[in-house]
Amino acid sequence: MKRLGFLQSIHFKFALIYLLLILIAMQIIGVYFIGKLELRLVENFKVSLNERVNMLAFSIEQEMIKEREDTSSLEKDIRSILQDYESEDIQEIRVIDNKSRVIGSSDPYSQGIVGRKTNVDLVKRTLLLGDSLDGARLDDNNYNRLYVSSTPIRSNGDIIGAIYLIAKMENVYDDVKEINDIFVTGTGIAMAITAILGIFVAQTITRPISAMRKHVLELGRGNYSKKVKVFGHDEIGQLALTFNDLSKKIQDAQATTEGERRKLSSVLAHMTDGVIATDKKGRVILINKPAENMLDVPRETVLDQSIVSVLGLDEQYTFEQLVHDIDTEILDFSTHKKQYIIKVSFSVIKKESGFINGLIAVLYDVTEQEKIEGERREFVANVSHELRTPLTTMRSYLEALADGAWKDEKIAPQFLHVTQTETERMIRLVNDLLQLSKLDSTDYRFSKDLVDFTKYFHRIIDRFEMTKDQQVSFVRNFSSKAIYLEIDQDKITQVLDNIISNALKYSPEGGTVTFKVQESNGEIIISVSDEGVGIPKENVNRIFDRFYRVDKARTRKLGGTGLGLAIAKEMVVAHGGRIWAESEEGIGTTVFFTLPIEENQEGLEDDWDEV
Repeated sequence: MKRLGFLQSIHFKFALIYLLLILIAMQIIGVYFIGKLELRLVENFKVSLNERVNMLAFSIEQEMIKEREDTSSLEKDIRSILQDYESEDIQEIRVIDNKSRVIGSSDPYSQGIVGRKTNVDLVKRTLLLGDSLDGARLDDNNYNRLYVSSTPIRSNGDIIGAIYLIAKMENVYDDVKEINDIFVTGTGIAMAITAILGIFVAQTITRPISAMRKHVLELGRGNYSKKVKVFGHDEIGQLALTFNDLSKKIQDAQATTEGERRKLSSVLAHMTDGVIATDKKGRVILINKPAENMLDVPRETVLDQSIVSVLGLDEQYTFEQLVHDIDTEILDFSTHKKQYIIKVSFSVIKKESGFINGLIAVLYDVTEQEKIEGERREFVANVSHELRTPLTTMRSYLEALADGAWKDEKIAPQFLHVTQTETERMIRLVNDLLQLSKLDSTDYRFSKDLVDFTKYFHRIIDRFEMTKDQQVSFVRNFSSKAIYLEIDQDKITQVLDNIISNALKYSPEGGTVTFKVQESNGEIIISVSDEGVGIPKENVNRIFDRFYRVDKARTRKLGGTGLGLAIAKEMVVAHGGRIWAESEEGIGTTVFFTLPIEENQEGLEDDWDEV
């Protein structure tokens, strides 16, 4: 965060406001005080002059009522009296008789007006009305302020003259100015002291605020351990205590939130299902690793994109339709080489107010389920078909027998033979299905014995060689070395019977069936090869599926159920081995399977010899 300058800080603003308030208060007080002081000084000045004028009026009255032979002695006496009243403030005093004639002046430079009539309106009005009048004017020479007054001289109630006073007022205003200067100086001193005190007071307030500001910055960085220093027990101190308590609660809430976030992240990370979360506008804000793998998209490119486009549903739905109308959707990403199907379940995130805040999409890989479901449907269809065929045949022959064919000595035995053959075929099919069901059961147990597989394998081959009806040669391409295995002889016998039977079924007259046994990395590899028509390359891996036949018509003709190799696969896998086939059309097919070898063969061979 950008550092604040001093002029932008609350410290400066608080001190400035404090100073402005003091300055405004001082100015208001100063204006009021100086105004009142000026009025009082001017009033006192006038009162003082009027008192002196009144005393002068009494002295002039006494001189004017005396009996005199001529006026020259009066003017002399009046001038003598006026000299006693000269002062620094009084510029001139004139005495005028009731005929408006100036009979005396205190100004030596104005003696020329003595004996002349005055033209001052203020004096004329006083002589006419008998009132004391005053006023102010400016000096014509230096424009100083002057006070003028006209006071009547009375004798026995009659106006016998007037006294015209001209006084200087600059001394009064000089006093006011001096007092004002003193006040300004005092204001300046007070402002300086106030500024210092204001800065100190502002610091006592802003220091806790600055400390809280720094603490807020630390909170923004995730540091909740620091505490704000409490500087007092006032409101700011209470605020600091509240702030520290709030920080503690935020720290606890953050720890709780972080713990929940980690739990959620751990749950999302370890979920096998994909999860995608959006905001209220449908933009992806969260996607876990399984969802990335399922959709084969990088996290960086998916975030902030619309979930509709991420799921490839932009041509079918809008985000509003997903929110309001769609609960689940199946996404089929299958290709001609690989089946891949995803099921998406949608759940709306709502606030307490009921407004939609986003959408959660949970992705399930249902490829295996769909495959199993497809296999189940195919299995049911195949079982139904395999059972229906012999049942239909049996019904037809039994109906014919019921209609009277049993009386025919030639046809009846043939019909009964076909019915018996189809019945045996259904029994074999049901037995095979029951066996597969047992092998699928988790609690199925084998009865294993320690067997010399070489001798055991020779006995199986010998049995087929003695009972075969075809002109097929058997080639045993393995040594007579004893190899000891722990196996369930009945189940491995069934495996070999199924494999060898298939080899014989598809071997042409004069063909060869080759048997091999090889040791490799703790296991033996048994293979049975024929020289039949072979299996198309795209079908080789499917011959171990239940009810799968390359040539269905021929297999049914030969009496097969389509479950022999499927049963063989289950038994080999249950023994810890593997089974597979290799084939080339027109050349033949080889079926391989492995079984684990028992360790310490030498000791076992010695024990076997002793027995």
